[in-house]
Amino acid sequence: MKKRIKLFSLFLVFSMIVGLVTGCGGGASSDNIKIGVVYELTGGTATFGASATNGAKLAFKEINAKGGVLGKQIQAVVADNKGEPSESSNAMTKVLTQDKVVAVTGFTTSSNAIAASTVAEANKVPFITAAATNPKVTVDEKTNKVKENTFRVCFIDPFQGTVGANFALNSLKIKNAAVMIDNSSDYSKGLAQFFKEAFTKGGGAIIAEEAYLQKDQDFKTVLTKIKAQNPEMIYVPGYYEEVGKIAKQARELGVNIPIIGGDGWDSPKLVEIAGASALNNTYFTNHYSVEDKSPASKAFVDAYTKEYGQVPDAMAVLGYDAAYVLVDAIKRANSSEPAKIRDALAATKDYQAVTGLLTLNDKHDAVKSAVIIEMKEGKQVYKETVKP
Repeated sequence: MKKRIKLFSLFLVFSMIVGLVTGCGGGASSDNIKIGVVYELTGGTATFGASATNGAKLAFKEINAKGGVLGKQIQAVVADNKGEPSESSNAMTKVLTQDKVVAVTGFTTSSNAIAASTVAEANKVPFITAAATNPKVTVDEKTNKVKENTFRVCFIDPFQGTVGANFALNSLKIKNAAVMIDNSSDYSKGLAQFFKEAFTKGGGAIIAEEAYLQKDQDFKTVLTKIKAQNPEMIYVPGYYEEVGKIAKQARELGVNIPIIGGDGWDSPKLVEIAGASALNNTYFTNHYSVEDKSPASKAFVDAYTKEYGQVPDAMAVLGYDAAYVLVDAIKRANSSEPAKIRDALAATKDYQAVTGLLTLNDKHDAVKSAVIIEMKEGKQVYKETVKP
């Protein structure tokens, strides 16, 4: 009897050890692989996060329907960063330390992604952002070293700013410009810097520069100052909430010159806020146009429209692409171990994403094309594609 009790006790101890060992596998179990999906679901850029989350969830649904990856299903762990850097750190910490995900995709704004990348690096878990374009997302500002675990599927602002400047100079024949900068945004400050550098290098002149802050409501004082300088255009590298108000108030003041901006404009809310007519004679650089007729684009638009009952925007397709690139890395790594996924992400080359052929360079940035979008009567109209 004592011998049986002893054997049973040994069995229990052995079972507990096995349970502990298998429990250390983090976000990979016998049935699924956990991936964090962290976006701006509330706050001033919530339409970005909602679209990108929808794109990611659609990608994972398609992948799971085809058998998943490594013989396992993907379990998306969705979290809201609330559109704030501090909340971004909190959300990233939660999915890494509590939910034990093996990798994270998410973030559409640079300040939030920069904050989150610090957490990803400390935990050595790969993180691929969909749409954060500031160079500081993947390269540490203090050390100038590439962040080992942080990647992106979008182009970066030095390229985007140059594309916008060259379009103004060459296509619109603009010789001088005013710039309005959101001083509370890393994205806005960085994109403005790169636009100004490229515009002046190309022979243009910046004759006025004014600042504002996110959540400002009245821009007429700033716009009146700009109007007095008589520029040929205004460059506004901001997010849709403020951009919509700026465009509306500019037109009310009789400022009817071209207004140009970046991918932060791309939201259905832009037209709601500004009004269709106020956005005539405005343009912005973007990652994608729904008018793209490639087979990959058509298949995505059809699938997204069927799933959500609306046409996707650029944030939706970037969320979709980021999810697929991450799963492709897991597949190539043949592992759900974070370190191996990270190495596979770093080796991503010539991946055919919906937004185009994508290669991650030595700074973990996507080398890919940009498009110019014109707003006409509240509709986005494709103008041209600019290759890197």
